[in-house]
Amino acid sequence: MKYLILFLCTLILQPVNAQTNNGSSPGINLETVKYPYPVNYLSLNIQGEALKMAFMDVKPAKANGKAIMLLHGKNFNGAYFGQTAKDLSEKGYRVIIPDQIGFGKSSKPQRIQYTFQLLARNTRAILDSLQIKQVSVLGHSMGGMLATRFTLMYPELVDKLILENPIGLEDWKLHIPYQTVDDWYQNELGQTYDKIKNYQLTFYYDNKWKPEYEPWLNMLAGWTNDKDYPLIAWNAALTFDMVFTQPVLYEFGQIKAPTLLIIGQRDRTALGKNKAPKEVQGKLGDYPALGKLTASRIKNSKLVELDNVGHLPHIEAYSRFIEPLMKFLRE
Repeated sequence: MKYLILFLCTLILQPVNAQTNNGSSPGINLETVKYPYPVNYLSLNIQGEALKMAFMDVKPAKANGKAIMLLHGKNFNGAYFGQTAKDLSEKGYRVIIPDQIGFGKSSKPQRIQYTFQLLARNTRAILDSLQIKQVSVLGHSMGGMLATRFTLMYPELVDKLILENPIGLEDWKLHIPYQTVDDWYQNELGQTYDKIKNYQLTFYYDNKWKPEYEPWLNMLAGWTNDKDYPLIAWNAALTFDMVFTQPVLYEFGQIKAPTLLIIGQRDRTALGKNKAPKEVQGKLGDYPALGKLTASRIKNSKLVELDNVGHLPHIEAYSRFIEPLMKFLRE
């Protein structure tokens, strides 16, 4: 225990050299950020810590009796599903949008062992608290890995699965040298507004920046100014390790729920790609190929390929994203 306390003190006291475009922080739990819908909290006790998990529960004016849960990616939070939730709600769906522990408005633990199984259990607890017995599950990016794990753990709850440019369609461990949590942590401490924007510009948006991308950049980059940023960075490092070491692709064949893959074809995201041998880097994150391969592995799946769209179809090309989603949900 003595060494754990000393380690955590080191995290909190370590200086951070980073800035955003306006030098302000949104707060460790995005206290100054207004979400598109009211935020609720579920109290959880995890590994000895009392934590709160934030979520939005968007109830339709005229319910169709169906619910859908939207799971965010690693560099995001539930707020970026605002337009998606609005349109789904107008069609009668009850929309549940969690912020996973360690993300968004949810608690940032001092110490925790992150696993997709743990996140799936936490997410199940939200549905249980709302007495929701059946749900469609949409996961974007890291949320796609979580949605897969959730579907495998709770097949009786999931009537349909939607994977929007999920990461983890390949096993990076086969090609990329292992990085320790400390390595990920040091990388996170070095983040700045410009570094984060350049990454998103290059890998998400094909070097074409639009004003509507700015809020999601500012939330992430703003954290680098927070007095508690070392704790935020530590949680980010732990979740990087989770994503890298806990692949789900080997279990795609066990998914029984009807599945829709929405894959932006310009996406080339691959965790730690720059650490891979030069001759391998160009082969990683090949979403046109990975989408087809994944569709072949998941029984009863459909693949929608979006040409000239990157990692965030529901932000970059919303109309092209929502149309196949709505069609799939109606089937």
